[in-house]
Amino acid sequence: MHTITRLSADEFRAGVEGLAGVLADTVAGGSSVGFLSPFDRDAAAAWWRTRQPAVDDGSLVVWAAHGPGGVADGITGTVGLALEPKPNGRHRAEIVKLMVHRDARGRGLGRALLATAEQAAARAGAGLLLLDTETGSTAERLYLASGWTRYGVVPGYATDPAGALRDCSFFYKQLA
Repeated sequence: MHTITRLSADEFRAGVEGLAGVLADTVAGGSSVGFLSPFDRDAAAAWWRTRQPAVDDGSLVVWAAHGPGGVADGITGTVGLALEPKPNGRHRAEIVKLMVHRDARGRGLGRALLATAEQAAARAGAGLLLLDTETGSTAERLYLASGWTRYGVVPGYATDPAGALRDCSFFYKQLA
């Protein structure tokens, strides 16, 4: 069983190395999450540290999952919720960096992380969620199965870690 915890600013700071392990593993596994290979834990940790001000001011909420999966530092997955700061957009938020370590996949953790972020968004007053993901990916199948609506595909939108252009699917979900 996994435990999913919302990270306070201090917990986020303390958890950067574990979050970096998940991010580096995700990139090493070929997922298109914004980075090119080679991409190691140091680079991943440096990226996470750039997110600290957003966590500090509450515009980015990050959860970490801990549990079985053979991950040495204990963090097996993560998801973020970016809250819109503009006054005319406070009704919406974006799901960012939903990642599960390859050793922890196939146990429903991605679905649980997504549900956690969706519930938090609703509590925060965001009735519209947005996200994007590589077309044809496992993540895309998760979003479709979780009631998200694909509203478009942009060809060659981003590259995978090897530098090959990939199509990207854009999704929204209206929360009840």
